Amino acid sequence: MPEQLESAPFVAIFAFFFAVAFVRTQATYWVARVVATQTLERTTPRNRLLAQAQAWSTTPAAQRGVATVNRWGVLAVPLSFCAVGTKTVVNGAAGLTRMPFLTRYLPALVVGCLIHATIYATIGWAAWTAAISAATGSPWGAVALVVLLLLTVLGVLHVARARRRSTAARTAGS
Repeated sequence: MPEQLESAPFVAIFAFFFAVAFVRTQATYWVARVVATQTLERTTPRNRLLAQAQAWSTTPAAQRGVATVNRWGVLAVPLSFCAVGTKTVVNGAAGLTRMPFLTRYLPALVVGCLIHATIYATIGWAAWTAAISAATGSPWGAVALVVLLLLTVLGVLHVARARRRSTAARTAGS
């Protein structure tokens, strides 16, 4: 598959990354919007998926996303595509705050998807193919990629654990 994508025209790769971002963030927005609507109408969601989404909507990450959307408005949506880990939070927050879809969210989303596709079809895709080439060209390259991946996962887990402890300490101190 990577060989096929390497030889694919830039427009096809760009369109692929645009479509992936567009579908994924739309789903996030609409699930959050349904949760917002359902929680305004009732306190107990109808099904397990809505209950899980409602639980997510009260997390510190979701609340930071809502605060970002409230502070930056429509600019937060395209800017969320510039940093790793912010798309879900900000686009979910746009749904939770029920940002008007046609007049605000959709235009901002299109700009964000253009940013996403540009990054991943150029720099991001080049970095990915270079990493794969390095890993498949040398057994030490493969080991280095696995170690880097493990360190990244451990770092993310460490940060998440530290945030949970910090939140628990603040809650206990209140």
